[in-house]
Parts: sequence; structure tokens; C-alpha cells
Amino acid sequence: MSQKGGICLKTIEELHQIKKEKRKELDLRINTKADTREKHILVCQGTGCTSSKSPEILENFRRILKEKNIDHVRVIKTGCFGLCAKGPIVIIRPEDTFYAMVKPEDCEEIIQTHIIDGNKVERLLAKDIDGTKVNRLDDLNFYKKQKRIALKNCGVINPEDIDEYLAFDGYQALEKVLTQMLPEEVIEVIKQSGLRGRGGAGFPTGKKWELTRVSEGKQKYVVCNADEGDPGAFMDRSILEGDPHSVLEAMSIAAYCIGANKGFIYVRAEYPIAVKRLQIAINQARDYGLLGNHIFHTDFNFDIEIRLGAGAFVCGEETALLESIEGKRGQPRVKPPYPAQAGLWGKPTLINNVETYANIAQIILKGSEWYSSIGTENSKGTKVFALGGNVNNIGLVEVPMGTTLREIVYDIGGGIPNGRDFKAAQTGGPSGGCIPKEHLDTPIDYESLKQIGSMMGSGGLIVMDDTKCMVSLAKFYLEFTVSESCGKCTPCRIGTKRMLEILEKLCNGEGSELDIYKLEKLAVNIQKASICGLGQSAPNPVISTLKYFREEFRQHAIAKECKALECKAMSKITINEEKCKGCGLCQKHCPVNAIEGEGRNPRVINQDKCIKCGTCLTSCPFKAIGN
Repeated sequence: MSQKGGICLKTIEELHQIKKEKRKELDLRINTKADTREKHILVCQGTGCTSSKSPEILENFRRILKEKNIDHVRVIKTGCFGLCAKGPIVIIRPEDTFYAMVKPEDCEEIIQTHIIDGNKVERLLAKDIDGTKVNRLDDLNFYKKQKRIALKNCGVINPEDIDEYLAFDGYQALEKVLTQMLPEEVIEVIKQSGLRGRGGAGFPTGKKWELTRVSEGKQKYVVCNADEGDPGAFMDRSILEGDPHSVLEAMSIAAYCIGANKGFIYVRAEYPIAVKRLQIAINQARDYGLLGNHIFHTDFNFDIEIRLGAGAFVCGEETALLESIEGKRGQPRVKPPYPAQAGLWGKPTLINNVETYANIAQIILKGSEWYSSIGTENSKGTKVFALGGNVNNIGLVEVPMGTTLREIVYDIGGGIPNGRDFKAAQTGGPSGGCIPKEHLDTPIDYESLKQIGSMMGSGGLIVMDDTKCMVSLAKFYLEFTVSESCGKCTPCRIGTKRMLEILEKLCNGEGSELDIYKLEKLAVNIQKASICGLGQSAPNPVISTLKYFREEFRQHAIAKECKALECKAMSKITINEEKCKGCGLCQKHCPVNAIEGEGRNPRVINQDKCIKCGTCLTSCPFKAIGN
């Protein structure tokens, strides 16, 4: 061990010893049959659980254990376990007991009943969709079809402890690369693995690294795109919160391959937990000599800085991101040249997103054949999705490429709440498209999604039931795109605004069939003429909804009807006199007293007072109310 400016730089031997000793200590995290008296209480400290008082839960556990003088139990903060719908989540290892929706006041009971008495707290055990209690995390259907690679350490290690990352083979890939492999050999492994960029476009990762390596320039840069801006997406955030060192290690490997000595992580300022843990990880890596000069006692030098984004969606586009890092307004550059040739400050620059980097170390350690054996012929490996919307198991899932949408929605997601029918799923966020019911068995991979008019995107997957208005959905995404347009090019700045105006007319009952024609024409022209990928893909939600749900657009334009009752200007809620039993529940729940009638007589809705909130629909036990 050497000293440098108060920093304790570790030798390779010392790092190996840390791994060996720590792994023994943490074996019970992954070995459910571990013969040990010691227990670890894992408390999720991802953003979702944190917002539901999980930090208070963690502190309560520690306080109670101290008060009761229990020294064989450790309380560990972790990243996201994935099943956000059940949070805050507490897992007790090695028995792998899964407690869901835990509250701070439950800590005393868990310690007394589980830790001291040796019995499980039955009322807190997680329940599957069918209502059955599950004793272990892996017993939940939510996890059975998942395969964790990018999320391997999330929910397993303390993301603020570098020793725990080392215990699970952390920085072993970097050591292997620096001491045993040439840059060209590493790039070849990545190429053979078939890994494609997980930011949306799916460009081959190894090819991108190769292009940057052969570009001329003494100064080169490595950039991590953590500007996750899609509505409902939180894949990258969860990786940074749960396993930040995996990104740092991968960026170092990439830097070695292309000949860079400086890296930047561009992360949204709206991710305070991720930013904090990233900085802790960077500081720890520097302290151990895993960032800085002469890493693993080689001639390789590399360091990383964090750059905060101000929340502009357009900065997810790689050249706009580079402009922002340089201190300029985030606007896309005209390509070519591409960042591999002229990126940051005109120097060759490699840009990958968080999830892409999170796969790198394991590919190096386990080999390209292992990784390429997962997934489909042209889409290798796994993909992380933020599963949300009208689905029972909202959360983070990682599945092999080629897994069908039906499997994700029904087997992993637990189906649609209240037994409603699936209507569509939106993938790719504002740049993606809708997948209708008839394509539920579509494999989720780059080519299959493209064929049906959608795209992978960064990984947001929003499920919609049969109550959703697709015209209103298209309007929602256009509103987002219009507000987030950087304004650099006319097709995106003006064209999307005109599209939004048409959609507003349709939703207000003021549209016509001609407007539908205009909408399609505008969409095609914007796709062809916009400067950057975000502008070119902005019409996708409209194009796909028109393709699969044209009849809904025609209902809005011709019949002036919105059967989903989302477009309030056209919605008219009425009571069927034959079905109405005069129970008065709708009248009781109406917030504006718009429902009239007495006794057992059928009720009538005063249309002048009705605000079309839909409360009466859900309160009627006889399904006598509709549009």
C-alpha cells in the first residue's frame, strides 16, 4: 500500500485480499443455505422506497438492534430490488425472506418476531398477484423469468461501499484488460458479444469503440449518457443508485480501448441520490488507485468527472449532450462529423449510456460466447425495462432479448388491474410507438419492434388498459415533445406544434377527417426533415396510434365521441334508466351534486353541472352509468 496526498492506494494483492475476505463475509447474501448465525437486513434505498420513508426504516432497525444489544445482525442499504409496487422492501438474508410495504413502525416487530423469536412476520410477507404469500424473493412470479446482468448487484450490495463491489468481482475485468489484453483484443470481445447500445438506436457497441479508437487525436474522451428523460423511465437511475462502480469500471475499460484519459458522466440533476452515490464511488475508486494515474501499476491514466444536466430532454441526444458539457446551450449538432471523429471540444469522443456500460465488465469476465448465447440472433443479451402504467407489478425488470410483450405484461407484470383488458403498450417513450393487443406476442428486440412501428428506446414500457383514449395519449406525448424541443430546426420546432394543435382540435370535438390527413402528412415530413434523432422520432407515437387505432381518431373527428371519456369536451355521461336501481350511491359520491333524483327512482345527470370526473362510473354497482 502506498500513500499519495493522504490517499491509500491499494496494491493488486491488497485488492485481491479485500475481495477474498469480503466475499466470505457477504456469502450469505447470495447463498440461501449458508450455515451462519449472522443475518443481513437489506433495506431498499432506491428513489421510490426512499420517498416512502425507507431511510427511517433503516435507522430504526439500527437503533433497535443497538438498544437490544444484538450484534450478529447487520443492516445494509441497497439499491432497487425492482418490484417498486411492493416498496418499501426489506429482505432478510440468508433465508431470503421478503417483507413488502414495510413501515418504520414495523421494525420493532420484525426484530422481535423474526430475529429474536425465529418466526416470520406473516402479515408483512409479500403476496403474489393471486394473493398467496411468498416466503422468498425468488418465489415471486415477478422474478422467475428475469435474468439480471446489468442489474446483477442492485439490491445485493451496499452501493456506497467499494469493498462490497470488489467482493462480487468488482474491478476484476479492468485488471484483466490492463494486465492481459491489448485494446484491439478487448474491442473484438465486445464486437463478438453482439452488445448493442441500450440508449435506443441499438448501434453495435464494439463497432462504436473501434471507430473512436482509429480516429486520429492525442486527446480523446469517454462519456456516459445518464440523461434519462423519457416519462416513466428510471432504468439508468436505478443502476447508478444501486451499482455505480459498474459504470466507472466499464468507462475505464472503454478509455483503455480508445486511448482516452478523461471521462465525464452527464447525469440529470433531478437524480440527487444517483449523483451522491456516483461521487462517493468516484472518490472511493480514486482512494484505492482505481481512478487516477498508473492504474493497476500500468501506464494507463484515467479519471472521471460528473456533469449535471438541467433536465432538458434534448440533451439525451448525444451531440446536444456534448454541447451542454462544453457549457453551451443543449442543441444537436449537424452530423457528420460524428462524435467518434469530433466530439467534446472537437476531439474523438465515445458516448454510451448507463445500461450499455453496466454489461461490459461481465462480458469481459465471462466471455463473448456467454453473452451472445442470451437473446436473439440480432439482439443479444438482456434489456432493462421500467414497467409502468396499468399493470399490477410496477417496477424494474430485466429480461433476455426476445421475451414477448405478453410475458412481460402478464407473467412478470401480473396482468392488468381490476381484470381489465390490455389495449396497448408504449415503448420508447416520446420517440417510440404503441403496440396494440394483436401484437402482444411480439418478441421484444430491436428488429421486431421496428417492424411494428415502435422502437426499443431507453427502456420505458407503459401499459394501457381498455379505458385509455389513444388520441389523448398521442396528444400527451406531443405536448411533451413540443415543450422539450430545443427549437434549432423548423420541422421540429414548428411542425410538432402544428401537430399538437390538430390533436387538441380532435380532443375538443372540433376536428375533421381532413385534420387526420394533415396530421399524417406533417408526421412524415417532420420525420424526413428534422436535424436530430429526437425530432425525427417525435411523430412516432402519432403515427403508430393512427396505424392501429384509426377508428378512434375517426370517432373523435366525425362522431365527436371519446368512448374512453378522457376527452372531456366530447364526453357525456348518462344513466341507463332500465339498469338503474335508484340506490343513490352515484349521487352520494358526486363531488359537484350533478346527479338528481329521489327514492328508488332512476337518477338523472344534470349535464350543465357534470364535470365528467367519472366518479359515478366507479361507484355504480349495477354498471348503469356510461357514455
